Amino acid sequence: MTSTNPNARIGGYRREVDHQKLGPALRIASSLVLAIRTARWPPTQSDGVSHTDWDKEVEHSVRIAKIVLSHLTSRCPELFQTKDVPWYVLSDDEVPK
Repeated sequence: MTSTNPNARIGGYRREVDHQKLGPALRIASSLVLAIRTARWPPTQSDGVSHTDWDKEVEHSVRIAKIVLSHLTSRCPELFQTKDVPWYVLSDDEVPK
C-alpha cells in the first residue's frame, strides 16, 4: 500500500507478481485454449456477421485462461516476473487513537 505521507519511512520491500506484465500471457493462453477447443470445427466462410457460437467460445476461452493464470500466480508466483513493492513504517501521527 502506498503511503500518503511524503515523509513516510520505507520499512522494506515485498516481492509480488507484476500483474501488468500478465497481459501477453493471458492473450497467448486464451488463444491456445480457443485453438484447442475449436480445432475440429468445420471451416466456415465469414461474411462479416458475428457468429454467436464463436463469440461464446472466445469468452469461455478467456475465462478459462484467467482462472488458470489466477491459480498459477497464487500458488506458483516464482513462475512469473515479480516486482519490489515497498511497505511503510507507521509514524506516531498515523497511529489511530
